[in-house]
Amino acid sequence: MSVDLSRIVLASSNSAKLRELQAILANKDVMLLPQSEFDIPDAIEDGHSFVENAIIKARHASRLSGLPALADDSGLVVDALHGEPGIYSARYSLRYAEPAAGQSREDIDKANNALLLENLEQVPEPERSARFQCCLALVRFPEDPMPLVCQGSWEGRILFEEHGDNGFGYDPLFYVPDHGCASAELDPAEKNRISHRAQALQQLVANFPS
Repeated sequence: MSVDLSRIVLASSNSAKLRELQAILANKDVMLLPQSEFDIPDAIEDGHSFVENAIIKARHASRLSGLPALADDSGLVVDALHGEPGIYSARYSLRYAEPAAGQSREDIDKANNALLLENLEQVPEPERSARFQCCLALVRFPEDPMPLVCQGSWEGRILFEEHGDNGFGYDPLFYVPDHGCASAELDPAEKNRISHRAQALQQLVANFPS
């Protein structure tokens, strides 16, 4: 079945994530459109893994837009916290509830970072290992029986305080050993080359349906 993949809906309302993905896909003949252009509400993410949630979101956006859809489900996995915040990374400080009316993404990110630091307060540096995980799911149509699923992992550790102004989410707390700085201190182009999302996108591009 031939499907036009020149226009793809991104199943996310996160503007920072959209910019990051658009930058990585800038050299490809793909127009990535935010789901907000189609008035698509966020999907109910009731899966138990990054893979399940990415597929749920992609099918939801494709169903409501009539276009192929790409979903990214990412999160921070901290070993000392037994994998938390994991699939709840975006709403960690909300105790897994939904945001209050008028609560901005920036406010939630700040609260998430504060809670992470609080929960790791007594954990020494050698035990603060963590990784960002990313799962991308591309569906050509809502009931696509074979979604293209790509995954990336970025190893690091959690700092004791925030550093840097780039990126978003947990980037100011995620130390990148190979570069000797926080993710939020990296040049955006460098982050887009080495991050978990970049790794998953490299797989996506390499395996993009013809």
